[in-house]
Amino acid sequence: MPTDSFTLLDGGMGQELIKRSSRKPTPLWSADVLRDCPELVVETHCDFIKAGSDVITLSSYSVTPTRLAKYNRENEFEILQKIAVEAAQKSAQTFNTKPLIAGCLPPLPGSYRPSERLTEQESYTEYQRITECQFKHVDLFICETMSSVEEACISTTVAKQTGLPVWTSFTVDEDNGEFLRSGEPILDGAKAVLAKGASAILINCSPPESTTQAIEKLVALGAEIGAMANGFVTTEPLKGNTTVDVLESRLELTPQKYVTFTKDWLSKGAKIIGGCCEIGPQHIAEINKIREARN
Repeated sequence: MPTDSFTLLDGGMGQELIKRSSRKPTPLWSADVLRDCPELVVETHCDFIKAGSDVITLSSYSVTPTRLAKYNRENEFEILQKIAVEAAQKSAQTFNTKPLIAGCLPPLPGSYRPSERLTEQESYTEYQRITECQFKHVDLFICETMSSVEEACISTTVAKQTGLPVWTSFTVDEDNGEFLRSGEPILDGAKAVLAKGASAILINCSPPESTTQAIEKLVALGAEIGAMANGFVTTEPLKGNTTVDVLESRLELTPQKYVTFTKDWLSKGAKIIGGCCEIGPQHIAEINKIREARN
């Protein structure tokens, strides 16, 4: 593989599933689709793989005990995790060039709300339950959308205990990517999780512009870095039990426009590229053209 090559992740499964479903999104969207339409999850994974993804992530973002318990559905935890694993495995096995499967360690109560963290011990216990369901079936873990240093360190520590590689991905302030959504410096978070054993630092579910700011700070660490920006105008309206249909998409962020950000991240030293919410297979396919041209 050429030295200027990069690893290509998938995009935003949740938003892509909303576009393909006739159903109204729910606070437990990825869990509901796994339960009711697992074939749609398989189809979407496959389209990302066709687009060029080297790594697909389990579609289990909302399948945490805390989030399920809020709706009296904690008894579904193990079966939904199992369905997510099976959907990814079925998708990967469809292709001769089998992609890697990443386990998913998300924020436990919900996204973008660092003040709503569980206690340290509760977080450890819950992440352990998730990794126990996934680690035998995945190639690595992505701790994603981490909005505070504490949250990132706990998830990274638990994932590292499985012996698998761990990529820790932060979500940063929408106006200043030098800071996490908690207000803590991105460099503090990155240094902390590297000390816990993370092998790569990523930025996800943040605007491309603030993602670029974060990348510029991270390159000084000399670690492997990556980017998976989102395509929302802002995530600020997403509070409490609201659903993602309250968010506005950036219509100008076409696959071609996203590639311009991607090229900038690569030029700054990023080696892992993908997308988050609103970044679909078309965006990933456009990024893959860069790699094909390099090869």
